[in-house]
Amino acid sequence: MVNKKILFFLFGIVLLGCQKNNPEEQLEHLTGYWEIDRVEISEDSVINYKVNATVDYMEFDGNEGFRKKVKPQFDGSFKTSDNKEGISARIENDSLRLYYKTPFDEWKETVISATEKKFSVLNRDGKIYYYTKFTSLLDNEDEEEK
Repeated sequence: MVNKKILFFLFGIVLLGCQKNNPEEQLEHLTGYWEIDRVEISEDSVINYKVNATVDYMEFDGNEGFRKKVKPQFDGSFKTSDNKEGISARIENDSLRLYYKTPFDEWKETVISATEKKFSVLNRDGKIYYYTKFTSLLDNEDEEEK
């Protein structure tokens, strides 16, 4: 007979693995610098990004925020412009939705998952964008020295 403690442990692991990402917790993870890892156009078509010339910076204060493109510099700083997209975050149907607005367009994305180091969104064209937390070359050098 299988030990009851082992069964309970395995059941707990399965339950934790099946839990959906909490939309409120997802929003907490989105502020920061992000780079596109890959874009899934369809099941059979994926574009992988090995190098990104620009990085997305997102910042939220409550449910309102913005996103802007920044260019990482070798000294660890960023070049940027004043252009930014306003974002309004809303929880709808148990999902986190990001509503973007610029003077030229408005659109919505649905957050699929978000953690401290990764997040993914489904856009209006059915493409899934996968992001990873940006780390500069200086961050990598600091890690190697430890």
